Amino acid sequence: MTPVRAAGGVVWRPAGNGVEICLIHRPRYDDWTLPKGKLEPGEHPLAAAVREVGEETDLRGVPQIRLPSVSYIRDGLPKTVDYWSMRGYEGEGLGVAGEVDGMCWLPVPAAVRRMTYDHDVRVLGDFAALPTVTTVLTLVRHAHAGRRGTWPGPDQGRPLDEEGLAQARAVAALQALTAPRRLLSASARRCLQTLDPLAELLDLPVEIDSSFDEPVPGQDAVENALVAAARLTELAAAGIPAAVCSQGKVIPAALARLAGDDRPERYATPKGGGWLLAFTDGRLAAADRL
Repeated sequence: MTPVRAAGGVVWRPAGNGVEICLIHRPRYDDWTLPKGKLEPGEHPLAAAVREVGEETDLRGVPQIRLPSVSYIRDGLPKTVDYWSMRGYEGEGLGVAGEVDGMCWLPVPAAVRRMTYDHDVRVLGDFAALPTVTTVLTLVRHAHAGRRGTWPGPDQGRPLDEEGLAQARAVAALQALTAPRRLLSASARRCLQTLDPLAELLDLPVEIDSSFDEPVPGQDAVENALVAAARLTELAAAGIPAAVCSQGKVIPAALARLAGDDRPERYATPKGGGWLLAFTDGRLAAADRL
């Protein structure tokens, strides 16, 4: 039996020396729970999570770190819910869900006591173990641009094809959820084009940053990865959310460097794919695939 797919968020805000968590009350079940809801057909789980938070709480949730999914039985059917930690901003959601009649903000211990379901308590426990996130970046690989050998001009000028243009639009919708304030691209035309839909959505310019270019013949690949990793660290330390587009020969080694991982193959990224990167004071706290 195919599980019902849903997504939601552990939405938090600063409070004193800690944080408060948003819980909702649903009269249909008379429960206190985390905001979540079913995916619409073809909807990405992250997009669904942000949408459901907006509809049920009237908050704009900015995703930071993916949390472990939970599975349980609801109304006789298996259900799987994907969760993200989210910084909540008031009065910027959609506020259209009719199944919620109450909302509260509580410190984590009080939220645990208020929650109706054990699976919510587990999710909140996973959230409580996270470091405090200070900056979120998205890092994507340029979208599909045909085959290198079929482009007659310089490779730097190779453009996205129709498949790539569709991929760029799709990944832009996900990157926009993190509310980036800077857009940075490697200098290749296909990288710039990959960020074009996001630039249009946010009315922001795309900045060319050669730190994210793939190595040229004769350039040391390790040194190239170090430069890209250092630039990502610099962006994160500045505390300004940003969206970055780089290339397939750069991303795996750069992320492995940031993560202190000697297995760069774990960060192989398909064209048009990418990462949600959460940082704590310039240090990588989590790298989750978009």
